[in-house]
Amino acid sequence: MQNISAEEVKTRLDKGESLTLIDVREPFEHDDFNIGGILYPLGKMQSMMVDELEKYKDKEVILYCRSGNRSGQACMILDMLGFTDTKNLVGGMMGWESKFGR
Repeated sequence: MQNISAEEVKTRLDKGESLTLIDVREPFEHDDFNIGGILYPLGKMQSMMVDELEKYKDKEVILYCRSGNRSGQACMILDMLGFTDTKNLVGGMMGWESKFGR
């Protein structure tokens, strides 16, 4: 797991880069505000239900949550399962909103 800043993610998105973003929050949080990530709540990962994510195993995957805590846990789980390039969005959506708004 590596950390990635909101600034770096935004810059890459603004350049039109295709990123694999995974939102590990709950559906109501995702519905309230998200940056286009695939909704995949942390609870599913904790239950080792990651079959749907296997296609990303050897690709860069950027995970985010509200503050960066749950996404950090999700990165560690995926790393244990053999994912090779997980990145945790530092500060999560709170950090994103403080820098860029919604």
